Amino acid sequence: MKKIITVLFAIASVLAVRAQDTEGMAMIAQDSIQTVPTLADADSAYIHGDYLTAISIYESIIETQGVSATLYMNLGNAWYKTDEIAKAILNYERAYILDPSDPDVQFNLELARTKTVDNVNPMNELFFVVWFKKLLAALDINQWALITVAVFLLAVVLFAMFLFSKKMAAKKISFSLSVIFFVFSILSFIFATSQLGSIRNRDTAVIMSPSVTVKSTPSDSGTDLFIIHEGRKVRILDSSMKEWVEIRLEDGNTGWVPVKVMEII
Repeated sequence: MKKIITVLFAIASVLAVRAQDTEGMAMIAQDSIQTVPTLADADSAYIHGDYLTAISIYESIIETQGVSATLYMNLGNAWYKTDEIAKAILNYERAYILDPSDPDVQFNLELARTKTVDNVNPMNELFFVVWFKKLLAALDINQWALITVAVFLLAVVLFAMFLFSKKMAAKKISFSLSVIFFVFSILSFIFATSQLGSIRNRDTAVIMSPSVTVKSTPSDSGTDLFIIHEGRKVRILDSSMKEWVEIRLEDGNTGWVPVKVMEII
């Protein structure tokens, strides 16, 4: 009997120790979870002027939880406060790709651009191209996709009314409206796919170096064409070279720059 009691006491002691260890590990895990910085922590750091901490937390959230226009804009604001204009523009541009309809993103981006050295003179565009870009930026991709589905379904319903209606006047009206809504659904689909292409095909970048000499060929020995400065947005034409990319500016000028001087939007 004494042996049995001794064994039971030993087992109870081991279980008690394990329970304490488990509880201790749970408390440690809970403490570690609580110490993970959150979006509220980043916003608080920004409000209190601790911009570097805010930047670190925003970047961590983007890396671990995914991107959003709001996160990129907040990150851009924090970089702007530290006078890192090129990094601010980079993140504003990323926010703009995700939500071109946000007026705050548009305003902050234009404000940051006024702090850059280069005076951008874009090429004149045809009126319908300007119209298309403005209409495209009126909504984000989710809104255009929702409109596409809703308008298409409405076009289908109106066409069904045309098929089954017995009154000639109703048939004419329903058919005309179904055609109009079908055309609208095609346009909204084009806008949605265009924005999706901008998100997936990142063919633009921001110059991050203080100044860069654009070359005529992908080589340091190439002819110097012109100089661009940090914060300048460029379009990538050819990235097949390992260390060089061919770029085009808004004014139509083209040339080659090292990959290391830019960051993809």
